[in-house]
Amino acid sequence: MIKTRSLLLSAIVASLAGFLFGFDTIVISGADRAIQELWQISDLFHGTFIMSMALWGTVVGALFGGIPCDKLGRKNTLFGIGVLYLLSALGSALAPDPYIFSLSRFIGGLGVGASSVAAPIYISEITPAKDRGRLVASYQFNIVLGILVAYISNYVIGTYFDDVAWRWMLGVEAVPAAIYAFFVLGIPESPRWLALKKNDDATARKLLEQLNPKANIEQLMTDIKASTKKVTDAKFLSRKYSFPILLAFLVAFFNQWSGINFVLYYAPRIFEQAGIAATDVLGASIPLGIVNLLFTMLGMYLIDRVGRKQLMYYGSFGYILSLSGVSWAFFSGAEGGIVVAFVCFFIAAHAVGQGAVIWVFISEIFPNKVRDSGMSLGSGTHWIFAAIITLITPTVLSAFSGGTIFAFFAFMMFLQLLFVWKVMPETKNKSLEELEKELLPEDAELEGSWE
Repeated sequence: MIKTRSLLLSAIVASLAGFLFGFDTIVISGADRAIQELWQISDLFHGTFIMSMALWGTVVGALFGGIPCDKLGRKNTLFGIGVLYLLSALGSALAPDPYIFSLSRFIGGLGVGASSVAAPIYISEITPAKDRGRLVASYQFNIVLGILVAYISNYVIGTYFDDVAWRWMLGVEAVPAAIYAFFVLGIPESPRWLALKKNDDATARKLLEQLNPKANIEQLMTDIKASTKKVTDAKFLSRKYSFPILLAFLVAFFNQWSGINFVLYYAPRIFEQAGIAATDVLGASIPLGIVNLLFTMLGMYLIDRVGRKQLMYYGSFGYILSLSGVSWAFFSGAEGGIVVAFVCFFIAAHAVGQGAVIWVFISEIFPNKVRDSGMSLGSGTHWIFAAIITLITPTVLSAFSGGTIFAFFAFMMFLQLLFVWKVMPETKNKSLEELEKELLPEDAELEGSWE
């Protein structure tokens, strides 16, 4: 076990949960056709169990991931996530039937959902305001790195293996899962969790000094402790938190109604519909992963410089133009290469906008006292819609043309643009405690529950 008290190394280790997130969610795209043909299952069964079961696990992991974060701590939760990924990889690779396969994918989904809660919370809580956007966005960077590696891995394995290629595609994830779990054992616990949940001020203060040596530790500890006093009696589902809840819901909602998971999960089928030969579709997916990685790096560079809201503007305009372009290409019968180009443009818009912002923004806008619940709500919303879209995609692809589908997504991104313009606040360069004061109402009467 390697112990580290370095802020950067601790953030990097936690962010590696994102690599497994990205790899696990996308690796199934290469096994999609082979599994359906092997077990001779219908489109409905295939969409419900094989393709979307991991996402339903993700929904559960996201909605309830705040509980182990709160009760067991951020570090222990991150370690458990690594174990779930390991079990899922081995179970999926060795599955004798579609039911064991679906259960294994569900277990992996629990890891994905919980990681989308635990990792952003952990990184946001150990980092200073000036670096928070970049370091929390490293989680998203690792997601897209995992996506790219999954695309490349699927292509290589699909080229050199025959009937059992899909088993190797899914089973290889066991290696990074084991490595990740080992390194998590060496990172420190979140100082904010220690101070607020365990009342261990001495250890929290020591870790803050090690992780943020330039900070005014006593003032920071005072702010952390004071943050809970303001919201002591407020339940999470109360009008007091209505604005952060609305922000988290809408950011997560629009993230999925951009069509991002529709494209990432079903890129091979979309490219086939656009006229690309079946033998070339796995290779055609690799540019998506490369573009995603490069523009995520750009988003990481910009997020603490231009801010979260400005990146959402960039992404919204890029979404509208690229999705309209894909729709036009399908309606006009343009060659498959044009569709690939516009889809790459779409991926770039997502990576520099929603992709870079979503986990950072949701991890920032909730107070210390309810950050676990708030992150679960935002992440759960994201994954519920991701699961719904993935479940219905095989049926939708059979019923509607690509032009109609992508025109619908373009319209949804116009609505996102209105949300960014009228509702979304800027959060850059503000401490978590400053944002708490800014986003919560002062009126004590607003603490009544909705329930």
